[in-house]
Amino acid sequence: MMHVGIPVGVHVLLERDGGILLMHRAGTGFFDGLFSLPGGHVEPGESLAGTAVREMREELGIDIAPAELANMGVVHRRSDTNRVDFFLRARAWSGEPHICEPAKCDALGWFARGELPANTVAYVREALAAGEGPWLLELGWQAPEKGSEPGR
Repeated sequence: MMHVGIPVGVHVLLERDGGILLMHRAGTGFFDGLFSLPGGHVEPGESLAGTAVREMREELGIDIAPAELANMGVVHRRSDTNRVDFFLRARAWSGEPHICEPAKCDALGWFARGELPANTVAYVREALAAGEGPWLLELGWQAPEKGSEPGR
């Protein structure tokens, strides 16, 4: 039996002075016009921490040591496909975040958790509302029918 791979993403929470850094997506064809946490897809042979380090350097021009990343939680969601997204918190980083990929992001902003823009990606909003973690959210899936729970 052939198994189809599930796209895996990593999102990184950067906090400063009570605000969360969000990027306004543009020109990607995926959630354009919405705010989201910085991050991206795990590449073949890459760890979650490795993805976070690479993406923060590519997108924001900052450096994060893998030891400065903490697990927040996981979102297993049904979107255009079956997807898994890991959320990591950066306890520290070096450099000042700035737009390094203007063809994919046209604005950055620091927002209070309770004052996220209305046009924030829905599953990112739910993940941030889940708190410090660790947590596991399953979004976009229908509840199992009565009697069809695992193990029955």
